[in-house]
Amino acid sequence: MPANLTPDYKAAEAAFRRARDPAERLDHLKEMLRLIPKHKGTDHLQAEIKKRIKELTADLSGSPKGGARTGPATYVPPEGAAQIALLGPPNSGKSSLHAALTGSHAETGPYPFTTQYPLPGMYRRNDIPLQIVDLPPVTTEHPVPWIVNALQPADACLLVVDLSDPNCVSLVMAVHKLLLDRRIILTEVWPANEVDHAEPGTLSSFTLALPTLIVAAKSDMSPDPLAELEALEELAGFTYPALAASAKTQTGLGAIGDYLVANLEIIRVFTKIPGRPADLTRPFTVRRGETVADVAKLVHRDMAASVKYARVWGEAAFAGQQVGREHPVVDGDVFELHT
Repeated sequence: MPANLTPDYKAAEAAFRRARDPAERLDHLKEMLRLIPKHKGTDHLQAEIKKRIKELTADLSGSPKGGARTGPATYVPPEGAAQIALLGPPNSGKSSLHAALTGSHAETGPYPFTTQYPLPGMYRRNDIPLQIVDLPPVTTEHPVPWIVNALQPADACLLVVDLSDPNCVSLVMAVHKLLLDRRIILTEVWPANEVDHAEPGTLSSFTLALPTLIVAAKSDMSPDPLAELEALEELAGFTYPALAASAKTQTGLGAIGDYLVANLEIIRVFTKIPGRPADLTRPFTVRRGETVADVAKLVHRDMAASVKYARVWGEAAFAGQQVGREHPVVDGDVFELHT
């Protein structure tokens, strides 16, 4: 029986998909439940919404019985230009890569499960801050019940592999399967704004698609890591982009940052006060396709509504050209905002 979902419901669903904060997502779920047509064709979807509401309510209140949360947070509020999750099987080198990229003091060791809870750190590439979040290993032996919640704010993930492990292929395939069972799709599409490429039967309102870059983080232990990465993808049937790096020797780390910035379409813009030079040491970061109004919102949340026009200096305009609120920004633009 067709669901015949209304435009109002679809708008609430779209807002839910965009939301990153758990409390905001819960509000949108409740709105979806209120707006969904009540008939047999939506019974399954209604049940799924109610299940998600129950899970999010329990997570926000602490424990399922309503007790206060005593453990570390499982949701990391996004900061910087993008949030990148580190995923992988046990002993793949995630924590060492996190420490090498961010300078964090993540616990590392030649044994699995050194990471128990999300650990954020900041990595800067060409003055663009990227938040890197180390997560526990994904494995059937120790499933992480809150992994979906932890991945909601992520813009992409690094799937970290150890090519020297003889079980590398089966371990990576298990990660892929375990996440897919939780409706988390690792995709080669950058950036992933839609999930039309989902495998049959997995597409739903609650599917999370994460653009994925495979990283061989122990490439110093492999004689030909690029060839081995190619063989891994062929055997596993993956088509993800892949890079070789070494947390030990620090090689390949810059290439990871360059890939993330380019493929998440992050661009830098600057602002100036009338009559003063621009501060080129403190860029604002936006995504390709965003506008003057989006820049204004970063300067001050109330400015987005009040900005009337801007003067712009950059490659795509003559110096001081006046542009409107919907003018698309270009990397390196300098804006003088006028309200």
